[in-house]
Amino acid sequence: MSPAPAPAAVPLITGALAATEAGVAPATIRKWVQLGRLAPAARRGRAGLYRLEDVFAAERATRRRH
Repeated sequence: MSPAPAPAAVPLITGALAATEAGVAPATIRKWVQLGRLAPAARRGRAGLYRLEDVFAAERATRRRH
């Protein structure tokens, strides 16, 4: 029996690209992190890297609050 294939790696994006994809300012991404609505999936130096699905989830959660 052969081993199960490894799941495909989820691409990680920078905060600036995450902001562009979500249609918000980069400062908004930083604010969501400060408020605990979004957490970096990894780090490259000091910069956070995010999963696009997490960014969209934070955006939807923020929209529901207003």
